[in-house]
Amino acid sequence: MVTFTARRGEPELVRPARPTPTETKALSDLDDQWTLRFYESIVGFFRAPPGEAPRPGKVARGIKAAVAAALVYYYPMAGRLRKLPGGNRLAVDCTGEGVAFVEASADVRLQDLGQPLVPPYPCVEEFLGDCGDTRDVLGKPLLFLQVTQLKCGGFVIGLHMCHCIADGFGILQFIKTIADFGCGELIPTTLPVWKRDIFTARMPPSIAHVYPAYKPFLHGLECTGDDVMLSTPPECMEVQYLFFGPNEIEMLRSHVPEHLSKSTTTFELITAVMWRCRTLALGYESTQKVRVMFTLNTRGRSINGESAVPRGYYGNAHFSPMVEVTVEELAAKPLGHILELMRQVKLDTTKDRMKSMVDLMALWRERSPFGMDRTYEVSDTKWVGGNALQFGKAELVAAGTPHAGDFTSKLISYHTKCKNKDGEDSTVVSILLPKPAMEKFTKEMTFWLKK
Repeated sequence: MVTFTARRGEPELVRPARPTPTETKALSDLDDQWTLRFYESIVGFFRAPPGEAPRPGKVARGIKAAVAAALVYYYPMAGRLRKLPGGNRLAVDCTGEGVAFVEASADVRLQDLGQPLVPPYPCVEEFLGDCGDTRDVLGKPLLFLQVTQLKCGGFVIGLHMCHCIADGFGILQFIKTIADFGCGELIPTTLPVWKRDIFTARMPPSIAHVYPAYKPFLHGLECTGDDVMLSTPPECMEVQYLFFGPNEIEMLRSHVPEHLSKSTTTFELITAVMWRCRTLALGYESTQKVRVMFTLNTRGRSINGESAVPRGYYGNAHFSPMVEVTVEELAAKPLGHILELMRQVKLDTTKDRMKSMVDLMALWRERSPFGMDRTYEVSDTKWVGGNALQFGKAELVAAGTPHAGDFTSKLISYHTKCKNKDGEDSTVVSILLPKPAMEKFTKEMTFWLKK
């Protein structure tokens, strides 16, 4: 695998191109939950237009100007987070101080990074700037952006974005706005919407309709702290990437009843199988309860006939349905049973349940972060690399959440879209496990990938 070191310029602050309002904006109670107080990392790889010779500094200058233009519309991102008096609630001071920007170059070509270009991306840390402590979100830029020019004319955009200010879809919407201005547009294709009050807790709060699997956590039950995933030091963990092309997906579907096989998504299918294999590999006792928690984006989702989120909303708009079973049930029941449980908890995301979950997030903000013993977290990020995104004539060829930056967030398995060696649309999924468990996990997965 290729190795290299990026040559980085000095970090600078990019401010909005025009004066913006000076005000304080409250976050929603979804934004402000303990588990989102960190910087998420994303990298995107862009291929240069055919026949265009590399021009040092041109790409970075153009993107920097586009960032300044985008911040006029997304001006809260140019501010800083602070803690409000009398509690743990955060707010954004819209100060216009700007976002951190680094221009870099690397003596490597896009094709040297892998063909096809898939995780793990080589030397991915070289494409990301330094945001300091990834769990310290107060008084710092909310975005750290690095643009790395490659010697073939292509470039890489690497960023750390504070998860409190935007979720994955919000980050992508902001990046698309930068691309709009980079392509000569005068206004964003999608105008941003703040409106964080749509996910604000009720007073008094009511948690009567939270997802059933969350109820043991309400009183500190099932949080024993004895989960090997939470006690193993990072240096004793190992990350692997599993590739699922059309052949592998067909093999997994052969284990599912026909009435479910056609309607089950690849995300549900892969998640159910990996949850089972991961649980067995970690050696939990048969009577212990285990959980799978996955993100559910509410954009475009109709709740009781109403749209849950307005177009252009870039705050956190995802909930985390959770399924709970015993180890014995997960191991002994057919795969179709687990899939039906996962699908049902998604269908149960009603308006009342969403309101109760917002209330719960607000209550948990006022106490220490809760433990998630024996819980497998999964996030579907295939949409990051699956959108036709261009900066000028440069085209996005790969993107994803790398195994870099904040370690705690990498306990999550990310589903990323990619191409396999035959050029077929595929999914690559990360898995992080203690080293002794990884071998067991691989053996379990081998069984499911056979007829």
